[in-house]
Amino acid sequence: MTIETERREADCLGSVSHAVEERSSFKMPEPVKKAVSAFAKKPKTQEAEEGSSVVFTAETEKPDAKVKWQCNSKDIASGNRYVIAADGNKHSLSIQAITKEDATVYAVIAGGSKVKFELKVVSKPEALAEAPAEAPAESAAEPQPAPAPEQTPAPPPAETPTVDQTAAPPPDAPPAEDGQPPDTRQDLTGLFTERPQSGEVTVGGNITFVAKVNAESLLKKPTIKWFKGKWMDLASKSGKHLQLKETYDRNSKVYTFEMQVIAAKANFAGGYRCEVSSRDKFDSCNFELTVHEACVTEGFDIRAAFRRTSEASKKRSGPQSSSTDGKEDSGELDFSALLKKRTVQVSSSEPDVDVWDILSAAPASEYQKIAFQYGITDLRGMLKRLKKMKKEEKKSEAFLKKLDPAYQVTKGHKIKLAIEVANPDVDVKWLKNGQEIHPTGSKYIFESVGNMRYLTINHCSLSDDAAYSCVVGEEKCTTELFVKEPPIQIVKNLEDQMVMKGERVELECEVSEEGANVKWEKDGVELTRDESFKYRFKKDGCKHVLIINEATKEDCGHYKVKTNGGESVAELLVQEKELEVYQSIADLTVKAKDQAVFKCEVSDENVRGTWYKNGVEVKSDTRINITHIGRIHKLTIDEVKPEDEGDYTFVPDGHAFNLSAKLNFLEVKIDYVPRQDPPKIHLDCMGRTAESTIVVVAGNKLRLDVPITGDPAPTVIWTKGEKASSVKPSDGEETEGPTSSWTMKDGEVVTEGDGRVHVETTKGHCVFTIEGAERQDEGVYSVVVRNPAGEDTADINVKVVDVPDPPLAVRVVSVGEESCIVQWDPPLYDGGQPIIGYVLERKKKKSYRWMRLNFDPYPETTYEAKRMIEGVAYEMRVYAVNGIGMSRHSLSSHPFVPVAPTSEPIGLCVDDISDTCISLKWRRPERIGSAELEGYGVEYCKEGTDEWLPATEGLTDRTALTIRGLTTGDKLQFRVRAHNMAGPSAPATLAQPVTIREIMQRPKIWLPRNLRQTLIRKVGDTVNLVIPFQGKPRPQVTWSKEGEPLKPPFASVRNSEVDTILFIRKTDRQHSGKYDLQVQIENVEDTASVMLQVVDLPGPPEALKIMDVWGFNVALEWKPPKDNGNCEISGYTIQKADKKTMEWFTVYEQYRRTNCVVSDLIMGNEYVFRVYAINLVGLSQDPCNTKDSAYIQKTGIAYKPPSHKDHDFSEAPKFTHPLVNRSVIAGYNATLSCSVRGIPKPKVTWYKNKMDISNEAKYRMLSKQGVLTLEIRKPCLFDGGVYTCKAVNASGEDIVECKLEVRPQIAKEEKKEAKKRED
Repeated sequence: MTIETERREADCLGSVSHAVEERSSFKMPEPVKKAVSAFAKKPKTQEAEEGSSVVFTAETEKPDAKVKWQCNSKDIASGNRYVIAADGNKHSLSIQAITKEDATVYAVIAGGSKVKFELKVVSKPEALAEAPAEAPAESAAEPQPAPAPEQTPAPPPAETPTVDQTAAPPPDAPPAEDGQPPDTRQDLTGLFTERPQSGEVTVGGNITFVAKVNAESLLKKPTIKWFKGKWMDLASKSGKHLQLKETYDRNSKVYTFEMQVIAAKANFAGGYRCEVSSRDKFDSCNFELTVHEACVTEGFDIRAAFRRTSEASKKRSGPQSSSTDGKEDSGELDFSALLKKRTVQVSSSEPDVDVWDILSAAPASEYQKIAFQYGITDLRGMLKRLKKMKKEEKKSEAFLKKLDPAYQVTKGHKIKLAIEVANPDVDVKWLKNGQEIHPTGSKYIFESVGNMRYLTINHCSLSDDAAYSCVVGEEKCTTELFVKEPPIQIVKNLEDQMVMKGERVELECEVSEEGANVKWEKDGVELTRDESFKYRFKKDGCKHVLIINEATKEDCGHYKVKTNGGESVAELLVQEKELEVYQSIADLTVKAKDQAVFKCEVSDENVRGTWYKNGVEVKSDTRINITHIGRIHKLTIDEVKPEDEGDYTFVPDGHAFNLSAKLNFLEVKIDYVPRQDPPKIHLDCMGRTAESTIVVVAGNKLRLDVPITGDPAPTVIWTKGEKASSVKPSDGEETEGPTSSWTMKDGEVVTEGDGRVHVETTKGHCVFTIEGAERQDEGVYSVVVRNPAGEDTADINVKVVDVPDPPLAVRVVSVGEESCIVQWDPPLYDGGQPIIGYVLERKKKKSYRWMRLNFDPYPETTYEAKRMIEGVAYEMRVYAVNGIGMSRHSLSSHPFVPVAPTSEPIGLCVDDISDTCISLKWRRPERIGSAELEGYGVEYCKEGTDEWLPATEGLTDRTALTIRGLTTGDKLQFRVRAHNMAGPSAPATLAQPVTIREIMQRPKIWLPRNLRQTLIRKVGDTVNLVIPFQGKPRPQVTWSKEGEPLKPPFASVRNSEVDTILFIRKTDRQHSGKYDLQVQIENVEDTASVMLQVVDLPGPPEALKIMDVWGFNVALEWKPPKDNGNCEISGYTIQKADKKTMEWFTVYEQYRRTNCVVSDLIMGNEYVFRVYAINLVGLSQDPCNTKDSAYIQKTGIAYKPPSHKDHDFSEAPKFTHPLVNRSVIAGYNATLSCSVRGIPKPKVTWYKNKMDISNEAKYRMLSKQGVLTLEIRKPCLFDGGVYTCKAVNASGEDIVECKLEVRPQIAKEEKKEAKKRED
């Protein structure tokens, strides 16, 4: 039955029932007879598989009742397949080896009761598995392929709404299909690269919605569906007003899907949904279409109003009556639109008036006047619609409590859906997206407690986000369940980093859940994968890493990672690589035939360089060797010649500086002199005098090479701090060769090779070496050379320089919102060189990575550090820098948190005041900041002074304070400041000083709204009335009842400064009456009254009589009860009983008259009657019974059964879905599908080129639920042709055909060549 037919029938039934109500409005209402069933438990409809067995059970009220089972109104006897058993009042029917023919209607009969039930037979799962993969998709209610517009024109989507289209979902609820199978996908991932956006269009205009899907990571082509509303699939609605397109870009591998709305109409507006799926991936998007009315121009064309009757009827009858054949020229002309447009033009200058609101608020006598005033011509139709609008919704018969419209649950939690049914024995079904839910494991738990039915869903996942329904008989209630994913928390935050230019950067964080999606931002701009692969995003379980290859200066900034539950920020600093020189090359003085070695050490071992001599590049040869090992660069010259003397320079590649040194050639002249030559120290040849100072860096080797002459070879003595004593060689010792030497240190003789000191004397040279010079090695070193011809002495000043000591006492003196000021003391020892400046570093307290704040030495001892994150704990440390290098770092400062004071409190005002105290109140500051609010400080001062005194010791955490102990008459000013870690905020001050003096306040009773009307309580209930009042000073409160003051045994009264309480522990009827409350201050008072009504059960009615007996009817009459229970009698309950059984049955409930007619009595029976009175409390305890009985006389009645004419359901075969031309590849199975309907079931025959192929083994024919499938196994080129499907039954026949093209397979080599040609 169509929707339109159902609505017509509903309207007809409504009009008939309305007419019956009008005709019977002046008659006494007919009593309702309550049927008595012979069954205590009824058999229920069941579902079973083919080949299995099923058992139906029933229980009768009486154990000796005779039970008869029927199938299709025919009695069933026990046999091979049917087994009938009876045990007392329990009866059962068993059916063995179920077949498809057993799916029919059954019945069980006991006495005068007959109960019908059904058996539903489903096929075995193995039979379903044999169907090809294409069959389920093609047997859907709405086929996916959209027909061409010119073949099957269809109306726009909005013109064919479904029955449930009027029920709008919640605003935040995603659309769900009630008739679709549940979504069991677990891995929901985003597939859209571009989602369709909501749009607006004018009536008659066109609009296109575009969705794009990237198919790079998809193994299968994505499938897309467009929906309107909850479940209207638009694939079958393509036609004149709707077109669906699809394109594919091979280069970008992006699918583009378009939905184009052509010549939009007003009813096209609404919510739409786009769904895309590919294997286990799924995504959906909702969007809205808004359709605006076209503007009416002044030059109105009267011909535009001449529209066809079919168009006008569409507007009058709604979208259900719209035509679907696309014939717009059929029908008669309609001029009503012209009248409407003229009305709009006339009233355009007047303000818009809602006539519905005026009619709903006006009395019935004013309807015609309002209609004439506002030009309403169809007043009768508007009144009908107004009456329907005022009708209340029909109360459900099956449900006492339905499901809420929507529920929400967090992912991983459980939820319990509850309903309350009217019948506690009824069975309910739970559906998910239209499919019945069966108990499987612990996922779903069904409970039945009395009238309550529960469905518990454990461990909710995203697949449980669906529409759920509960079905009881023919009624159903539906709800939406939304599964909310818990917020993703950041477990491990990002850390600040400082890297050199060109290095790889990895910013790593850890989240609370694996597979979570995060968003990376740099300085507020989202980061994506670009073509240069600058940024790479890596997921490893809960870890997420942002990788930057070859960092540059442009990569400096704040990087942020975001989740739906938090965010983390880190700063990245990129420093240019500055090449540092650890050891420079030194000047050399070399003799002929000796070796000269120039050596330098730089910070980067990957830096190469070039050696130059007097500006000319030095090349390696047999004498000259250039080496580069790690950070050390060497130039070695063997057998030095005079021409090797000159300036040597080392230039690092890629850096704008060089290292230079000079090579001095020492020419040794041999003069023939006498054997006696006094010793001589030649310091001047080394480029320094005796007064010069030699500077050495601590840790380096101190080597003093002193050229000496003398013949015979002199003895060398080294001393430090004092002159050397003479040490002469022993007699007989040869003096021609090199002699042994000693050195004096602090006046003691130390032999060669002791500790770090080494002394070496060669011919013409004396070398003094200290390995790893230290601070204590600094001083004046004296060298004395002696031989028999004399002696010579020279002093050499040695200064040991080192890096400075660490700075002292690093402290943070103040903090701001994102900055702090750091101070420190200079180091105790500057390393022998002046302090150039300082370098600062900071780190987060929970991090291990320090970040440098300045790259150039900072000369002061106070520094302001900026660009910190408020609320994060930091530590600071400082390095001292001199000409030698950088010291070790200082001790870290105490942890500190950059915070700013809060804003001032707001809304400071006086709440109350008396002679010695004042109450202030305020609200929290608008800006709190990241630091916790420690409390508020309240201060006051006398007018004319500047001395602010604290009102309390310490801080208060409340936003109100009462200050006591003040002097009456003082004029005081008050202020409040909020305190946090950063200190106090700006003060909030009262606008003007306050005088400490109590202000009189008139008494006022604030009677609650519920006490302004009569308060009704049952006998025995407790009464507790709380009535607030105001007044200063404290008023006097008085309670009285009907002029008499209340006493404690009767009622209790408790009073406070702001309210009064009237308490009655157990009410009685004597407590009913008027209670007066009086609040008085001196001569000023205020009064209020409270009405209390105590009610009880009524007494029984009186004088119940049987006034008349006729046919199957009895007329009764009675009088109201004497005691009405102190409230109005609301009705009566009338019951009847057969004198044989004396079982009472209710005939009427809440019956308001004192007479009635009991009908539908059984002839031959004798009845008695009784009546209960009903008031607000309930039924009277005792009924009023009739003294006499009524006997129903037997009369002869001939029953004539109704005659029915059998309906002819036969129908000729008709193909509802035709065959489609196909092109397949040879060697792969192919299927041809169509659908047919017909009654009785038609016989189907397949033909190829008009030849019957029913008995050929190559083909397999399948038929399921009217869907016909022909499977061709591994077709070859000869299987191409015209295939025909013919359906025949007794009512007629139908034929459909299609063409099948079989293409040969392409060899792999041909595929490669074709691919190359495409590239």
